[in-house]
Amino acid sequence: MIDETELVTLVEQAQAGDRDAFGQLVKQYETAVFAIVLRRLRNQAEALEITQDVFLRAMRKLPQLREPERFAGWLKRIAVRMAINRAVRRPREAFCAPEVFTDVEQTCSPFEGVIRIEEAQQVRVGLKQLRALDRETLLAFYFEGQSLKEMSDRFSSPVGTIKRRLHTARHRLKEALTEAQPA
Repeated sequence: MIDETELVTLVEQAQAGDRDAFGQLVKQYETAVFAIVLRRLRNQAEALEITQDVFLRAMRKLPQLREPERFAGWLKRIAVRMAINRAVRRPREAFCAPEVFTDVEQTCSPFEGVIRIEEAQQVRVGLKQLRALDRETLLAFYFEGQSLKEMSDRFSSPVGTIKRRLHTARHRLKEALTEAQPA
């Protein structure tokens, strides 16, 4: 950990164009920036990419930083903003029917494939047994990949209500699947 005097010196040197000084700042703060970004994105590959982008932006904007002793907070704000921007603008994950992947090489044994098919069929049967709202809630979250906020807008309900519905729907699905199991 560097003290405040050393930090101010490194920032001022980096502002003057010293790339080695900026490299030392990167080494000092990259773990913290990565942690901030990962906490928001929950995806390690994206977090690594955004962490690099944060330092690129910081390098370009460093001359605008008037108070070098505030570098850490300034850098963290950049990280948070960039992580939020990525989360908001990230492309939606597409859901494809299993038939789309029939030509993809099988990575599991035939026995495991049969088990997965049977489990998927049981889940489909269990979903059909649920009430429409429970089924729609589970499908929106797990199959369509909607966020809690998107579901809140879709169902015109607060996020807390959506969380409760998900919890209840999962519990009801578990009960339906348990009842369907042979004794």
